[in-house]
Amino acid sequence: MEDNYRGRIVVGIDGSPHSERAARWAAREAVANGRGLTLLFAILPAVTSFTFGPGVPVSPNGIDVIRAAAGNELHLLAETLPCEDVLTALVIGAPSGALFDASLSAETIVVGSRGRGGFEGLLLGSVSAQISAHAQCPVVIIRDEPIVDARNIVVGLDGSPASQAALAFAFDQASTHGWHLVALHAWDIPSYDLLVFSDSSSPVALSRNIEDEIKLTAAALGGFTAKHPDVKVETRVIRGNTAEALVAAAYDAAMLVVGTRGHGRILGAIVGSVSRSVMHKSAVPIAVVPAS
Repeated sequence: MEDNYRGRIVVGIDGSPHSERAARWAAREAVANGRGLTLLFAILPAVTSFTFGPGVPVSPNGIDVIRAAAGNELHLLAETLPCEDVLTALVIGAPSGALFDASLSAETIVVGSRGRGGFEGLLLGSVSAQISAHAQCPVVIIRDEPIVDARNIVVGLDGSPASQAALAFAFDQASTHGWHLVALHAWDIPSYDLLVFSDSSSPVALSRNIEDEIKLTAAALGGFTAKHPDVKVETRVIRGNTAEALVAAAYDAAMLVVGTRGHGRILGAIVGSVSRSVMHKSAVPIAVVPAS
């Protein structure tokens, strides 16, 4: 089964319009990057239950019926996608767990923002939230169809290992698609314009903090601009809320890229407040990249 995932773009399928939209995006991405595509359908059969007493698991025949229906959905969807190298994988188990296993060898995981059981009022489904937190490879969350003529990719940076991984992903995407890269570093301090430290006899001027943030941004971009001379880069250093600045900058972008940090399935993972916020607020495709 792992050969169905290794080095490939894997998209989670559940028969919902959101997952089909994710599959179409993933197919175009697979072609652009010269990679294979795997459609992964994870089946978690419901357990019937009584008001009192233990629940009754689905019978083997019932699972076979569900498996056949899901397999038919995968086959029909695969035939409609503009990608020649398409594999399908059918797994009995939790979707988030199946996608996590795939992330151990996949190049990228792609999911819709909501699944078949999602509520319209929720902007981020449980599976997309879980896999973006735990995955060991980049996860791209697709909510709406990307803007057709979008030419920008926006990436958030702060000098951390997670943002360095996000930069690497963003530069690769920009180079592949011929996109203009916007590297945004947003920072903030308390509402007054001078920082006073308890062990300092004089305040630190705001202008000095701005200079430090600009230097940090330049250092973070360092080797990436040299490695990708074909990518046009715009640097933005903004004082303000990071998540709000990223969402505003990416309103017409082809993709928004953020970094996160995780510890795998056993210890649990942490999606930072910025990553979590933009996943809920931005309508463009969002790539969540774990620290290397």
